Amino acid sequence: MIFLTFNTPDEKRIFEYIYNRYNKLLLYKAYEILRDPSLAEDAVSEAFIRIYKNLNKIDDCDSGKTAAFLVIITRNCAITILNRRRRDNPVNIDDLDLQAPGDVEGLVISDCSVVDIMKVIDELKDNLKEPFLLKYAYDMSHKEIAKLLNLTESNVTVRIHRAKAKLAQLLQKGGIADERRVR
Repeated sequence: MIFLTFNTPDEKRIFEYIYNRYNKLLLYKAYEILRDPSLAEDAVSEAFIRIYKNLNKIDDCDSGKTAAFLVIITRNCAITILNRRRRDNPVNIDDLDLQAPGDVEGLVISDCSVVDIMKVIDELKDNLKEPFLLKYAYDMSHKEIAKLLNLTESNVTVRIHRAKAKLAQLLQKGGIADERRVR
């Protein structure tokens, strides 16, 4: 069990509010990546420790910006756990069901390990990585992403398109994916 100490009663109140408001959402998001309830709980626990350490960065607990910040922290914790587990046992991306139903708009990376793909995704700039992950890892609509990140829907569309193009370029450059398969 981890005990957190707060400098003021206000910090404790804010942290408790954030925990109660977002815990289920963050657990759901972690589970989407890890596909294991106990690992998802571990990821959310780690995320709340990071949130505690960065509590001063949260101005409005109910804003979309805060929700995005919390989801991204949780995503990073879940990916860290996933990478740790997959390091010794590379798996096919198809095994994780991270893709939305269908073709993921033409991005096909069938023979790449999750670790390889996550390394390449981590190379993207945050302004491209966040909308891309919210779209494909969290299956959010462009409208939901726009609201969460305080962007226009057309800006979200452009950023996702640029992220896919950059990913294809990085995967080809790194020799991770065959040029014919990444479109």
